[in-house]
Amino acid sequence: MEKMVEIIPIKEWEIYKQAPLLITGPCSAETEEQLYDAANELIKYNRVDVFRAGIWKPRTRPDTFEGVGREGLKWLRNIKRDLGLPIATEVANQYHVNEALKFGVDVLWIGARTSANPFALQEIADALQGVDVTVLIKNPITPDLDLWIGAIERIYKAGIRKVAAVHRGFSSYEKSRYRNQPIFQLPIELRRAIPEISLICDPSHIGGSREYIYELSQKSMDLNYDGLMIESHCNPDMALSDSKQQVTPTDLDAILTRITLRQPDTDNPVYKDVIAELRSRIDQYDDQLLDLLETRMNTAETIGKYKRENNITILQSNRWEQIINKAVGKGKDKGLSEEFICKVFEALHQESINHQNQVMNS
Repeated sequence: MEKMVEIIPIKEWEIYKQAPLLITGPCSAETEEQLYDAANELIKYNRVDVFRAGIWKPRTRPDTFEGVGREGLKWLRNIKRDLGLPIATEVANQYHVNEALKFGVDVLWIGARTSANPFALQEIADALQGVDVTVLIKNPITPDLDLWIGAIERIYKAGIRKVAAVHRGFSSYEKSRYRNQPIFQLPIELRRAIPEISLICDPSHIGGSREYIYELSQKSMDLNYDGLMIESHCNPDMALSDSKQQVTPTDLDAILTRITLRQPDTDNPVYKDVIAELRSRIDQYDDQLLDLLETRMNTAETIGKYKRENNITILQSNRWEQIINKAVGKGKDKGLSEEFICKVFEALHQESINHQNQVMNS
């Protein structure tokens, strides 16, 4: 993978004022009056670095509100001119990019459906060649790290250096209280793959409900994210799209007031000594876990040999059900979530099957 060392971090962007960078405004531009009302309220609370509004809305079902189109770009341009706010909107194809740039849009974001489509991404990248603009790339709708990285690479290769990743959660059939599964491990892995990338959390789309915006925003700050993208509407219940996940500027101010910002490090020598000791213990526990896993897999291979000798299938569903139920029960008593226990033991079970497969077919 190409090293993207020329990526400019958020703190060096012209639009950056203070941590966290805040991109906010209504989900969709509905009327010019609605945009001015939202922008003026956000300015009153000093709670906006970039004013956002969707112009073209990619809806799942037809015959729903799909945005006002090009007319909304005029309204955004007027907001920028009259109120001095940088403006942002979503683009999904070359036409969107060209029109947004004509009207002076400062920040373009690429949505989850588009970031999952390399053809659409390349079309957008081609349209951005030689342009000095800020581009935000939302994670694909599926938890596919390579797709996300690939989308960032295409925009980077177009010469865009003010680029950041937006974590908006992942679609899943699994039941969850959130609209989209956060899977915070994916953006953590993204930053490990691209250390230069800045991360922005979109709690509106992860949660799908305004009641989750604070907790998701705080968690992202705890994980050292650089910014937030939160949808704000003066009358959310009457919004033409995503009404449940938008908050009023007043409520947004209250949410942001509650958020605690963390520092990535400190010079406190006591902290450094204590954390070094605790991390040393973690390293020891990790070594012990690996030794136990090796022993467990050796035993699984022995089981595989007996199954082969007796012509028994590898998968024993009843046995697996006993293992997972027992582990979940014990894990709960030890303060470990069912979700965590299931993920760990499913991975262990799959690795055991892999080892037994090798034995059975050797």
